[in-house]
Amino acid sequence: MAVAESELIINGDGSVFHLHMKPEHLADTVILVGDRDRVGMMKKYFPYIESETSNREFVSFTGRYNGVRMTCLSTGIGIGNIDIVMNELDALANMDFRTREVKNVHRRLTILRLGTCGAVQGDVPIGSYVFSRYSLGTDGLLGWYGCREGVLDTEIAGAFADHIHRTPCQPMPYVAKSGDRLSALFEDCTISGMTISAPGFYGPQGRSVRVPLAMPDMLEKIESFRYEGMRILNFEMEGSAIAALARHLGHEAGTVCCVLANRHLKSMNTDYKSIVDNLIVLVLDKLSS
Repeated sequence: MAVAESELIINGDGSVFHLHMKPEHLADTVILVGDRDRVGMMKKYFPYIESETSNREFVSFTGRYNGVRMTCLSTGIGIGNIDIVMNELDALANMDFRTREVKNVHRRLTILRLGTCGAVQGDVPIGSYVFSRYSLGTDGLLGWYGCREGVLDTEIAGAFADHIHRTPCQPMPYVAKSGDRLSALFEDCTISGMTISAPGFYGPQGRSVRVPLAMPDMLEKIESFRYEGMRILNFEMEGSAIAALARHLGHEAGTVCCVLANRHLKSMNTDYKSIVDNLIVLVLDKLSS
């Protein structure tokens, strides 16, 4: 059945509505970054660029690194943008833009978020890299999609909700596991564990400047949560939606972040570009190995 024009919007030039990418622009390996300037940081390592697009916060290029074709795309900040990015990437891969119907053969993408984060455990140092083996969403996005068996880990989500004494005002958390291949790929160079993806930078991450918090002891509750020996290592703002929607759509996805702040120690590194640059090289080498 064809998808209506209002549901899958295709621009006059044949590109998808927000990303302004055409199906032929998309590589099988996709690196997502939040900051559009980070696309430029990555681009300098590619000797060959075949296409570039830009619309609002969504800046992309596709090229080859060590002979492997990759797409790099900026998403901007937050879960809402990830909802757009993941659905439009899948449309580029698995929808026929001429007939507006799903293609007969499914194309599986490898999608890795390369970002920054704040640690919540005192022994996770600034400058280290965290791979989100499990991403715990506190935003409510997945509540708007139909449940599918095996996509979300309801046991971990339920245990976390009980641990923090979730109130009806707060969305029910959801948990999605990263792709096993990506987890194995980064096992030797990252700290692996659970990550919280927050729908905001201040209140949803336990920061209060002038507005009081609904859960003043949030950080202590998060730091003390354990599930079968796992603990929550860090905060970031996009990984849960990437992991969960990738599982819904049949793609491999994961998130790796460099630690810029430690919330337990109340420390921060604002001069972090070199750390991010080192992570970029690590990610490119791993994905092209």
